Amino acid sequence: MFSSAVTSIFVVIVVLGVMIFVHELGHFLAAKNFGVRVLTFSLGFGPRLFGVVRGDTDYCVRALPLGGYVKMAGDDPSQDRAGDPKEFLSKPRWQRFIIVIMGPVMNAVLAVTVLTGLYRYHYEKPAYEEGPVRIGEVEANSPAAQAGIKPGDVVTQFDDLANPTWETVQMKVLTSVNEALPLVVMRDGSEYRFTLTPKAQGVERIGAVGWEPYIPALIQMVDPRNFPAARAGLKPGDQIVGIDGRKVDFLNANEQLQASQGNTVTVTVLRDNRTFDVRLAPIYTDVDGEKKWRIGVTFRSPVIVRQLSWARALSASVAFNATSSELAFEVLQKILTRRMSPRALSGPVGITEMAGEAYREGWPQLITLTSLISMQLAIFNILPIPVLDGGVILMLVIESILRHDLSLRVKERFVQVGLVILLLLVAVVTYFDIVKSFRAT
Repeated sequence: MFSSAVTSIFVVIVVLGVMIFVHELGHFLAAKNFGVRVLTFSLGFGPRLFGVVRGDTDYCVRALPLGGYVKMAGDDPSQDRAGDPKEFLSKPRWQRFIIVIMGPVMNAVLAVTVLTGLYRYHYEKPAYEEGPVRIGEVEANSPAAQAGIKPGDVVTQFDDLANPTWETVQMKVLTSVNEALPLVVMRDGSEYRFTLTPKAQGVERIGAVGWEPYIPALIQMVDPRNFPAARAGLKPGDQIVGIDGRKVDFLNANEQLQASQGNTVTVTVLRDNRTFDVRLAPIYTDVDGEKKWRIGVTFRSPVIVRQLSWARALSASVAFNATSSELAFEVLQKILTRRMSPRALSGPVGITEMAGEAYREGWPQLITLTSLISMQLAIFNILPIPVLDGGVILMLVIESILRHDLSLRVKERFVQVGLVILLLLVAVVTYFDIVKSFRAT
């Protein structure tokens, strides 16, 4: 457990280090382009560890790795200014706006770029996401069950989503706690209308309705030992569609076998568009230290893995990041209006756990998470909170409307209030991260 925590911390330092470098590089390049004298380009805060001075700029690394900054001449209104045209505050407001906004812009560009590179050579998604929204399992007494949803239903309309995908349906559910959502499904060729109300679930208190997608129970491997499946001639690629007359899928096939308690079952198999039945008697055997009834097969959840052209990879990356951005703004809006719990947010602890888990799952998952966090960092930085880029942009907009600079006193109070808000936000999110971590264990 300790080594896992160390790995997670190391991974998040590297990931955030890259994002912070790119963010500050945006400010740096824009400042240089407009002739602003840059004094420091720092990765990290605190004591200077090492670096190099080139021209007016000290490029350095400091002791505290989670952060960074670009220090420009004349960017602090509380300090004496020499009136040098190369000072930040000597530049027109539109130039200062571009210098400030380029940090978040570079994070957004990074998010799209890394995901485009991944999709060009490795585009992976569950196969069910490319098909219709077909319901596989419905949990007893769940909102879906109470609404009248049944396994096999195909969702054709969900609130304002026509012919939705599983991705859009899942996002709608998790952000719609206690909201009555109209729903249309096709069942046995007929159309049915329901109202579905997601309920808060889990430590994050996000919406859930108690349904799962239909995933076919495809056989990945047949155990060559003396198991019933091998003796009956089952093969990899076969699909088990029924057990004792009940339709089954990837999620509930094993449950049906455990419920048999060793009694012989009739297994319906689909092979080459033809179905046939076999009679199998499960064997009680050890599986990873746990006794289970087995027929000797391993199921797999079908996934789609392909390489995309650069154009399609870019399009898929932009679509993913646009969806995640829309979701982020929707979550923030619903948290502020108290329609969602702030537990849905993740802070430093949560991000560290996610980074470590993604690293252990593989590079595709880590790159996807990097893209997601980079886009969220861009969104967070444009929030109109003083001391963030969005706060500076807000002051520039106000000054542009007033056609004069705000007084130093007003700016100082603005920053002080923003710092308090930011510290409270970090404290609240970190608290919920810790609570969720303890409850998860």
